Amino acid sequence: MMERVPAPLPRPLDGLDPEQSAAVRAPRGPVCVLAGAGTGKTRTITHRIAHLVAAGHVRADQVLAVTFTARAAGELRARLRTLDLGSAANTVQARTFHAAALRQLRYFWPQVVGEVPWRLVDSKFPIVAQAANRVGLSTATESVRDLLGEIEWAKASLIAPEDYAAAAARHRRETPYDPQRVAEVYTGYESLKTSPEGMLLDFDDLLLHTAAALEDYAAVAEEFRGRYRCFVVDEYQDVTPLQQRVLDAWLGGRDDLTVVGDANQTIYSFTGASPAYLLDFSRRFPDATVVRLERDYRSTPQVVSLANRVIGAARGRIAGTRLQLIGQRPDGPEPTFGEYQHEPAEALGVAKAIARLLGKGVPAAEIAVLYRINAQSEAYEQALTEADIPYQVRGGEGFFQRAEVRQAVQALRQNASRDDLPDARGPELITLVRAALSRLGLTAVEPSGAQARERWASLNALVRLTEELTETDPDLGLPGLLRELAARAEARHPPTVQGVTLASLHAAKGLEWDAVFLVGLADGTLPISHVLGEGGAVADEAGLEEERRLLYVGVTRAREHLRLSWALARNEGARGTRRRSRFLNGLVPEDSPASLVARRADPRAERNKRLPVCRVCGRSLLASRDTLLGRCANCPGEVDPVLLATLQDWRRDKAQELEIKPFAVLSVNILTAIAEQWPTTDDALAAVPGMGQQRREQFGPELLAIVRSRMAAR
Repeated sequence: MMERVPAPLPRPLDGLDPEQSAAVRAPRGPVCVLAGAGTGKTRTITHRIAHLVAAGHVRADQVLAVTFTARAAGELRARLRTLDLGSAANTVQARTFHAAALRQLRYFWPQVVGEVPWRLVDSKFPIVAQAANRVGLSTATESVRDLLGEIEWAKASLIAPEDYAAAAARHRRETPYDPQRVAEVYTGYESLKTSPEGMLLDFDDLLLHTAAALEDYAAVAEEFRGRYRCFVVDEYQDVTPLQQRVLDAWLGGRDDLTVVGDANQTIYSFTGASPAYLLDFSRRFPDATVVRLERDYRSTPQVVSLANRVIGAARGRIAGTRLQLIGQRPDGPEPTFGEYQHEPAEALGVAKAIARLLGKGVPAAEIAVLYRINAQSEAYEQALTEADIPYQVRGGEGFFQRAEVRQAVQALRQNASRDDLPDARGPELITLVRAALSRLGLTAVEPSGAQARERWASLNALVRLTEELTETDPDLGLPGLLRELAARAEARHPPTVQGVTLASLHAAKGLEWDAVFLVGLADGTLPISHVLGEGGAVADEAGLEEERRLLYVGVTRAREHLRLSWALARNEGARGTRRRSRFLNGLVPEDSPASLVARRADPRAERNKRLPVCRVCGRSLLASRDTLLGRCANCPGEVDPVLLATLQDWRRDKAQELEIKPFAVLSVNILTAIAEQWPTTDDALAAVPGMGQQRREQFGPELLAIVRSRMAAR
């Protein structure tokens, strides 16, 4: 038998940068590629597959590459076809986890289960609704969606119904109902999928049954592992425990695995995704090749610099793996910041800025407006429509096409047809609208549960719109309001899909545009309100860090033009009580118009230019306690309670050692400032107000050691 001669390496290999080349040429075995945003991870993945095939390490049909979206899998297949692999490129399997599992389960089902028929669930919604109804819970759309979300999280996290309540408490889940009631719905849902006629399987069941088949049936495992020998996993930071179980079953103790990911882009923890598998890869595979891709080919150095500063403030374990992106493109404009008095003004300002970009030749399809929640889109739909700028809403329906908005308008129409209601105008009209929408889920307090909050935000936006319209026309009645809503709904229909993209930050993951507008960057929106406690204090530290990563993802979507903005109030004429997002602290240049606006809001600013300023709101600090904290007393802080307690214990022990009073060591305010700012270097410690040179020399090394130890423990 003739010795097989390896095919020549694909010519495009020479175009890789040194780090990409190292990842591509790494020996067969475990390889971990830490790939920052815009660093060419898809290019690296496809070239590695091509290199392994061309060098004779593996046949093309023995490679299984998995990712998380059909679009990404399609892109992998398309890229492979350009790499001189000929017909072999078509035999590489590039699929989503679920598509791969579905294909395998269909093949192996007769060997594992026999003649029992099964089919894939078309929609889980009616089954969850039936299970909810059986235990006496609401079957309203948002309620069922929230319950479905909890079931999907539990299954993705390998949590059985009987363990759900304890797991929800352990993970601090914000559940739509008492966890035990959710567990009852979960139990009922699983029961309803099994009947004498056969089995219904949802997407998570595909993964569960595939893993079980490989784990429990030696013949199935042997046949599968003889078929596939090399595995590649994209977006590995988003793998769930269930997907990892499937991957482990595929591998079966082998280590021919390449994973690619960036822990700083972990934004789906609420679905069960965990960066732990990426972070622990080199522990699991001590001989793994680890390559860091940090050359950013997507964004200008100015955008890259801002992205690095956003994620540079991150805390916790993920922060220890952060990648320092290095911009490779020519210089571009500096990112800009905008502060507005209210949301309509912000939307108008964004629309005007978009019009200027269009006038300079930037295509509408290369511009995006990104926000935290879908309900924020309405103001931008309105502003773009009035400016005659085409747009498309990605990852969700346009505001007036949403089910809850259509239901609300229908409820108002029914009220308008009644003869027993007074002719409400002005404040009375607003009261009538609130009353009508309260039956659809508009409560005085924002509810828990993601879907319920989205519905509430949409209904609340309708009330705000009514308030704005009655301010303009105090004689506006319900018929006039309905005519206005109908006109706006018709006008909102985008005339072409080749328009400006409106999308949530989650929906924007994996996409990029020439120009990006990040809007609504106020505390309570980003970070979202439910990770904050009373007075803006942090209630959920892990959740807060995920919100920071979400902003980082938004920033890294921009190639050249980037604008970040926020509004001080919801409605025109309302008191501006909001504060810009805490994530922007230290990022807004002092000479930017946004900073100047903030300083003008403080009448003492001009005469106090040399005074220290609050790192949250930018106002001058006058009180000594505020100066020590580095912020206004009523501005939200981010004190780490464990770090503060450790510092207080240290102060007590140090005072006893030196035989002095604790306050003579360091004041509580200085300790609080350290627990907020997390200084890890002498320069950072020097920036903490009250930490003079003598104190730094005497206590600095111990304080820095405490901070670093706490950071490592997280």
